[in-house]
Amino acid sequence: MVKHNNVVPNGHFKKHWQNYVKTWFNQPARKTRRRIARQKKAVKIFPRPTAGPLRPVVHCPTRKYNMKKRAGRGFSLEELKAAKIPKKLAPTIGIAVDHRRRNRSLESLQENVQRLLTYKAKLVVFPRRARKLKAGDSVPEVLATATQVQGSYMPIEREKPTAELVKVTDEMKAFKAYDKLRLERMNQRHFGARLKRAAEAEKDEKK
Repeated sequence: MVKHNNVVPNGHFKKHWQNYVKTWFNQPARKTRRRIARQKKAVKIFPRPTAGPLRPVVHCPTRKYNMKKRAGRGFSLEELKAAKIPKKLAPTIGIAVDHRRRNRSLESLQENVQRLLTYKAKLVVFPRRARKLKAGDSVPEVLATATQVQGSYMPIEREKPTAELVKVTDEMKAFKAYDKLRLERMNQRHFGARLKRAAEAEKDEKK
């Protein structure tokens, strides 16, 4: 028997659940539509790569993700200057530019400069007019063999960390990590007081 003064159970299980079910029968047709749109876009932007402009390699923000690398918004002006590419020319040859970005480490600057130089070496520049070549345009022999790059090019390679095997010694076994941490914390906490005490003792000795 149910104890206490409870609500009489009367479950409401006869709602019109059919009205709340969502279906996606248009998925195969949308897949076809997207593929055709990609093909049309590739033809429209020929001979430029289908993946869009070249992006820099950047580290993700915050301490949680800063060891990971991803594609950034655009190359900084410092990186373009180091690679000897004018900032106004860069967008016209398929390089994304972000004038707000700052280089905070030499390593990432060198990595992106090298990325730009590699891209520059592979670059094929088509002339605006077929019969009128300008300075910086590729020669007709190279233009004849050039093909449109499909999909991602110059992908960001994520290095897998390698684990080094070490033989455990008796000294390692004897080491007490917790005790060491507590000792260092105590030393840090009393650093100022000890410094003050040492200064006072030195002052008294001089007297």
